[in-house]
Amino acid sequence: MKIVIADKAHIKYVNIICETIKTSAKVRGTGIAERSVEYIAKKINNGNAIIAIDKQKFAGFCYIETWDNKEFVVNSGLIVHPDFRNQGLAKKIKKKILAYSKEKYPEAKIFGITTGLAVMKINYELGYHPVTFSELTSDEAFWNGCKTCKNYDVLMRTDRKMCLCTGMLYSPNQDQKISKKKYNSKVLNRLKKIKQAIFLNKKEKIKWKK
Repeated sequence: MKIVIADKAHIKYVNIICETIKTSAKVRGTGIAERSVEYIAKKINNGNAIIAIDKQKFAGFCYIETWDNKEFVVNSGLIVHPDFRNQGLAKKIKKKILAYSKEKYPEAKIFGITTGLAVMKINYELGYHPVTFSELTSDEAFWNGCKTCKNYDVLMRTDRKMCLCTGMLYSPNQDQKISKKKYNSKVLNRLKKIKQAIFLNKKEKIKWKK
């Protein structure tokens, strides 16, 4: 398995990358914005993506975006092909693109938004911490990128203050080390359910456990 900075030699994987993103969005039902072939190709050509390849077969992908004159960097579009899931590949890709982002944009604040508990866990272990959306970029272009997500109306209804996604930030000005604290997935899972109940008007009751 090779996890490398994507270049023009990887353009041939653009279609399967987009199809994997699209399929995953349907399966998960939320939290993944679709991207066009042209958009992904541009990220690869500009050296702003990480790709995982196993014996010439596409395995995983993630790309970099910059906002507010490179004050903010987001590692977005993390995807692992179904044939390579449950093998720890997502964390390896995230670790690789975080290191690459820090090298390429050493002064930037690195962030991401996600509904996936698995991605939250990875981010937490890499040194990210949950933040409010007001602490992230205010760039209109970033938030417009959420339009293809099925919950975009939730974002608009709250005046972009919150959504089903959770914002997580990695700041270069803090001593960011892999946390030794136990990751409490129950807390974030409970938060996710609360958001779903509020914003999707679910009728089921949320049971709080001490």
